[in-house]
Amino acid sequence: MKIKAFLTALLMLAASSALAAARADIVVEGVQMPVWVEHASGARDPLVTGKALANKDRIYTGPGARALLRLADGSLISLGENGQFVLDDLGQRKFNQKDVVTMSLDVVSGAFRFTTQALYKFRGERDVKITIATLTTGIRGIDGYGARPTRLWGKADKTRAIVCLLDGAITVARGPNAFTLAQPMSFYIAPRNEPPLPVAPVSQQQLDEWLAETGIVFGVGALHQGGKWKVYLADADTQEAALAIYDGLREAGFPAEIRPVKAEAGLIYRVRVSHLPSRQEAEALAGKLKGRTGIVEPKVSM
Repeated sequence: MKIKAFLTALLMLAASSALAAARADIVVEGVQMPVWVEHASGARDPLVTGKALANKDRIYTGPGARALLRLADGSLISLGENGQFVLDDLGQRKFNQKDVVTMSLDVVSGAFRFTTQALYKFRGERDVKITIATLTTGIRGIDGYGARPTRLWGKADKTRAIVCLLDGAITVARGPNAFTLAQPMSFYIAPRNEPPLPVAPVSQQQLDEWLAETGIVFGVGALHQGGKWKVYLADADTQEAALAIYDGLREAGFPAEIRPVKAEAGLIYRVRVSHLPSRQEAEALAGKLKGRTGIVEPKVSM
């Protein structure tokens, strides 16, 4: 399967699985590890598919990592590698008898992509604010069949903030200055401590390079909500030995689990990673983790 076809299928699966799921404010759909979430309490865990996130959660993506999140209205947020992203103002409320979904995303560093989903049966409004270093973008609108989607890409690094509009319209503000960006395939750059550059059209080559920074890559061992494949990493005779492997993996950004299993010799403790969408993804993850402390010959299974 080609990468573009896989990514399209992944987005379609995210939208369709959302129809049956309870509408949490925001849920993790996919993870290309290593990715961590740091909670307001200070606790830090590897990001897990299917997990509902909360206000003040801070997501850290490692080298080569990606994360795919889904809002209650079906909108998808893709996060790129080596980034730091903070969630806030998550909520669902009624206003003038309409459902309103709210979210604030602070892009401290790294790239992201935001996409509304026409396939999702949501008939309310959204009020989304995304801060990209010195820029703030606003995404508001009413969904419905035939509604124009909103798609944008952005990035914050040490030198500048970038926002690129793919479709729809957004508001962009830097300090007291604000304007509406409504020309698809255009971008705006705000260097740090310097005047912003004029809005300009983006080339297809540049856009492809930018989008590649946020898309989950096929065949590298990524997780997806609803994935049925597992990688069994090690069997330990004692809980302490299993915990040593478990703790090492989770500290490295891999959401390991421990399952007690009855064997002929007694109880053993099996360390695994779940939610792989295919055998190929499971085998890729097994190859990636083989040779780590305590992991000799990982196996894959449904």
